[in-house]
Amino acid sequence: MTVSRPSDVPSPSPVPHDAEAARVPAQRAVAGRARVTELRLSAFASHRRLRVPLDAPFTLVAGPSGSGKSGVLRAYEALARLAAGAELKEAFPDALSCVPDRARPDEQGRRGFRIGCTADGPEGPVRLDVAVQVEPELRIVGERLSSEGLVLLETALRDPGRRAVQAAWHTAGAAPVTRAPLPDDRLGTALLPLRVAGKTEGQRRVLTAAEQMVVALRSVFVCDPRPARMRSAVPLGTGRLLRGCDNLADVLFRTRSECGRRHALLVAAVRAGCAGPVADLFAERTTDGRVRALLDRGDGARTDLARLGDGELRYIALALVLLTGPGVLEVDTVDVPEAFQTLTVLADGFGQGLDARQRRELLALAARMCERGHIRLVGAVNDLSWVEGEDGGESARVVDLAP
Repeated sequence: MTVSRPSDVPSPSPVPHDAEAARVPAQRAVAGRARVTELRLSAFASHRRLRVPLDAPFTLVAGPSGSGKSGVLRAYEALARLAAGAELKEAFPDALSCVPDRARPDEQGRRGFRIGCTADGPEGPVRLDVAVQVEPELRIVGERLSSEGLVLLETALRDPGRRAVQAAWHTAGAAPVTRAPLPDDRLGTALLPLRVAGKTEGQRRVLTAAEQMVVALRSVFVCDPRPARMRSAVPLGTGRLLRGCDNLADVLFRTRSECGRRHALLVAAVRAGCAGPVADLFAERTTDGRVRALLDRGDGARTDLARLGDGELRYIALALVLLTGPGVLEVDTVDVPEAFQTLTVLADGFGQGLDARQRRELLALAARMCERGHIRLVGAVNDLSWVEGEDGGESARVVDLAP
């Protein structure tokens, strides 16, 4: 287990990209796949000058209540939404709470926040940094996409009276850059494929870097199991798991017959973490055409998942997420082959409501699946006591936010 602390993290002053690349370990879960390797909260909510290393397949963000764990995952999710083309107000529905504590407005009454990330992949490390104005109007006032010290895209708010920013992207043709306005409520990097022709070598470099960043950010599933919603029978649907895991029964109805090996692993995990004997986990139709999930106890007895405790339901949902993939999870569709994607699961309250045995089993399962390159996991936990000394704990990169 590797532990990083904010005091170990340098300030976000400009760093030569060859030096930054040297900081990224050679460990790569799946060669050639785009993935986020660092999250930067330069000025966001309770964080200032915080860098969160995400280069390991399995990362746990630890700290007591109020240390900003949820804020880290919230920033990651917001960047993922922007990369998928969402408007700024969709990515930050409560943008005012993202403004740093005690931040004072400037002479024009403006306040905001700054976040960014690095995505590694075939194009090497690519950096994205975004400045968001919250007051008096919500808008992106600055964005920079860069690679190996070269600025590929840069935007700036030139005229506060217009709902646009002035963008300049690398061309390396007859003109070194191309300039054009872009909307101030969307991520410019995600819009580049619609604006850049790709005729020059410089333009093609811009497009490949932007694509790597977008693919890395969009391949995200936010897992937030809500036991109260998992107890009811549900209509048959797409069989794709929602972030709250409300439709767990619908997913089991689909996946139990699709991959016997994965289902057997899920049953083994449930057996290890739930009370009483477990021979199988399945879903059946109800008389009104919906489906409900049940445990087969092996002696003819069945237990409706509605009877299980909150901890057992959260444990089952998290185990299912770790053992499945993009085809089953409700993730944003990326128009590139899966061979170039790495699914990242964001799990706030990773051990919430679980007993010691369940946390131990879940930790070991997460370590195994992440080491195989099946998924990447970024989870938030309250403390390190249940990670230290456990099987799987040594595989986790821990970012400790404790004061």
